[in-house]
Amino acid sequence: MAAPDRIAPRGRPPILFPLFAGVETLPGIGPKAAAALEAMAITRPRDLLLTLPTGGVARRSVADLSDLRPPEIITATVTVTRHVVPAARGRPHRVICSDGARDLVLVFFHARRDWLERELPVGQKCIVSGKVELFDGVAQIVHPDHILPETDAPPAGFEPVYPLSAGLTQRVLARGAEAALARAPELGEWIDPSLLRREGWPNWRAALQQAHAPHGPGDLAASAPARSRLAYDELFAHQITLALARRQNRRGKGRPSRGDDRLRRRVLQALPWPPTGAQSRAVAEIAADMASDGRMNRLLQGDVGAGKTLVAMLALLIAVEAGGQGVMMAPTEILARQHLRALLPLAEAAGVRIEALTGRDKGDARANILADLHAGRIDILVGTHAVFQDEVRFADLRLAVIDEQHRFGVAQRLKLSAKGTTAPPDVLVMTATPIPRSLALSQYGDLDLSVLDEKPPGRKPVTTVMLDDRRLDEIVERVGVAIAGGARAYWVCPLVEESELSDLTAAEARFSALRARFGPAVRLVHGQMPPDERDNAMADFAAGRAQILVATTVIEVGVDVPEASIMVIERAESFGLAQLHQLRGRVGRGQAASSCVLMYQAPLSDTGSRRLQALRDTEDGFRIAEVDLAMRGAGDLIGTAQSGLPRFRIADLERQAGLMQLAQSDARAFLERDPDMTSDRGQAVRALLWLMEQDQAIRLIHTG
Repeated sequence: MAAPDRIAPRGRPPILFPLFAGVETLPGIGPKAAAALEAMAITRPRDLLLTLPTGGVARRSVADLSDLRPPEIITATVTVTRHVVPAARGRPHRVICSDGARDLVLVFFHARRDWLERELPVGQKCIVSGKVELFDGVAQIVHPDHILPETDAPPAGFEPVYPLSAGLTQRVLARGAEAALARAPELGEWIDPSLLRREGWPNWRAALQQAHAPHGPGDLAASAPARSRLAYDELFAHQITLALARRQNRRGKGRPSRGDDRLRRRVLQALPWPPTGAQSRAVAEIAADMASDGRMNRLLQGDVGAGKTLVAMLALLIAVEAGGQGVMMAPTEILARQHLRALLPLAEAAGVRIEALTGRDKGDARANILADLHAGRIDILVGTHAVFQDEVRFADLRLAVIDEQHRFGVAQRLKLSAKGTTAPPDVLVMTATPIPRSLALSQYGDLDLSVLDEKPPGRKPVTTVMLDDRRLDEIVERVGVAIAGGARAYWVCPLVEESELSDLTAAEARFSALRARFGPAVRLVHGQMPPDERDNAMADFAAGRAQILVATTVIEVGVDVPEASIMVIERAESFGLAQLHQLRGRVGRGQAASSCVLMYQAPLSDTGSRRLQALRDTEDGFRIAEVDLAMRGAGDLIGTAQSGLPRFRIADLERQAGLMQLAQSDARAFLERDPDMTSDRGQAVRALLWLMEQDQAIRLIHTG
């Protein structure tokens, strides 16, 4: 039995209360400043603590004005000698100051004379700081950053610069951060002591103080010890949450599914070449999970052409060997039908029955599939969201394979879990989008990860070229020569119809032009077509009745026509890198040498040029994903609205991928040693979870 909690799971520890008060309780933060801070998602002192400086200003202390080296930012002690009041509206007010030997002019536009004369009375010594420049040979500072009494401490030699929103000044934010720091309590250490020593990190409170008071540009770097530690705190809290969710999934009553290998052996014997090492490794990991008492929740991540379909089929056959059924879910009918075509020969080799169920199946055909499924006469079902309907009942569902996970909502996945008869089925999530490991850990950290990082031997390299769209006629001519020799080509356009907001070439206009040139050899596919028309066009292309398929990105994922060897992408610079990589992956699947033409509109922006060059230079999807991440950032790469990506205030997924991996292994190891978090470190971790608002984790500590 676990020891009683020293921190109640439902209540934030009182030591953290001051950090969760309203931000307006800090000195110097009035209603206007509070409203401006709210625009930056800063509503409490805790949020200010986690809003670190993004830059810094180096201020050189000058004892003698003769030592000025304009333009530069300086701090000097001077005496006010006189005010020069403007003679006309719009002219600046000048305050002449001196160090006894040389003058320094302070310039103010639109300032009130009475305020200036109160702030800078003649004869008073004061400290001024700001950017000094020469104007007509005279040193001057326009609107000094600081005007302080001589008795005050001068501004820091390196002054932090915070991000701001409208209505805020650096001074208000810096003072607010200083007041928030005064409220930061001493907390127990949640980081493993050996890791803390190895990295040379300060404790939490010291790290905050150092991060908010940088001594130079080096202290602003993500690799600086204080910032690195604070980033790790965020990542560790997030990974504890995911590890708890993973533990919850595994504790959920599962059903062991142990195969005897007889069906898988038949499939492997029928293949033209053996599986890759990565495929064999992934199948072994899946088989071990399925044989365990806990529920499997595994992500199968593979590049274009890495052979996910074979791995999925072998996993489904484990379920059938164990006496149960499997289902493969695809986000669209096109993909579901294609999965069926790809799996059918494998199912025939194994001697099992496979069927598809989509929204298009009606009447007796649908009724027969439903009846056979419920009676256990169908071993593997391939389907779309139609599988979630209540009338779809399995005899004994053991495994659900979900293709392109981000297209399915959580509620739908829960519905699928309910399809298991005595226990929820094991779940294998597949994605064809290579995701940098740091993002995979943050988005799918509650899942175990299998990566297919090898290509089967049959895959041919694709020659990729970049061509200016002014060479369109030449490209059309080359495509004509290729199809005359029996080739098939995709021609991808970004939009369905002309838009007043964009001059991107429309698919329908390109289809008309190519149809006029090549006649009935051309077909059109886009997302707004009726499903029957779309499927017919795809079927014509797959069967060779058509040789050119003009398409929008509806063909991006999963479309498989091995005879297609040419991919033309118009306005390639308007696509994301991952999307371009997926599109290119539609060719190079057969025996013919394949090529991909990236047509662009000149002049290319720097970003567009880097993106297309990255694609031209490598076919490694994981390398391309890393480049994409560096160029676009985490939210854009996956699509923040659907990504489930956490929003970190300090941690930077692009530049701190190593920290994320460290946090994941540390979180899992910690929970193995202290599953109920009752040790001193466990209590500190609980405080961290409250601090980082990982409420889900706090709820999970006592469940399962």
